[in-house]
Amino acid sequence: MSGHSKWSTIKRKKEKTDQQRAKIFTKMGREISIAVRDGGPDPASNSKLKDLIAKAKANNVPNDNIDRIIKKAAGGEDKNTYESINYEGYGPGGVAIIVRALTDNRNRTAADMRHYFDKYGAGLGTQGCVSFLFHEKGVIYLESEGVDEDALMECALEAGAADFLTEEEGYLVYTEPGDFSVVRDALEAAGYEMASAEVSMIPDNYVALGNEEAIQKMEKLLEMLDEHDDVDEVFHNWEAPDED
Repeated sequence: MSGHSKWSTIKRKKEKTDQQRAKIFTKMGREISIAVRDGGPDPASNSKLKDLIAKAKANNVPNDNIDRIIKKAAGGEDKNTYESINYEGYGPGGVAIIVRALTDNRNRTAADMRHYFDKYGAGLGTQGCVSFLFHEKGVIYLESEGVDEDALMECALEAGAADFLTEEEGYLVYTEPGDFSVVRDALEAAGYEMASAEVSMIPDNYVALGNEEAIQKMEKLLEMLDEHDDVDEVFHNWEAPDED
């Protein structure tokens, strides 16, 4: 299982978070509101909410903001009717892309996604056209500075991790989706600080783009998707070139 491309994606997300903190807060708020609406406001009995609270904290969302969002959603004050929708399609060179959106207007979002894919990729497809190329996994990244690799590996595997990879600048811990919360909580209880922890869609194989035009189109497509207010997550199997 390759970890390099996944960490490149995480790294770019962290850079974007620093640049667009307010937008990240807004998207996290939507996710939390949907989780409260679907499963209630108590993270002890709502595992999805518990995971999102941890994700929000990892993205530096203040505790007061998180509490306010939960109370607003639980009290029925949040009148927005957001829903989670996946869009699937192909980018240039046959790169498979899954876009997870949180929208209150599916017609608007679908039209925008179709426009982006037609302009910079190979077109938007139907549900399931590329998702079979991915598997859902928990992904936890820890930076290597001050961390004993053997001790971390032992802690992660004993907690139920499925795989452990050593990267140039840190460590990747993979879990099955149902084990993600348990492994993350065990690492947290052991005193480890996680740079990123989320359930993600990991591609079975990666696609390299052979020419500069395709690379530029792929980068532009990802940029447009990332900047769209309704887009929450983007998963793809592009093996991006190393950045200096």
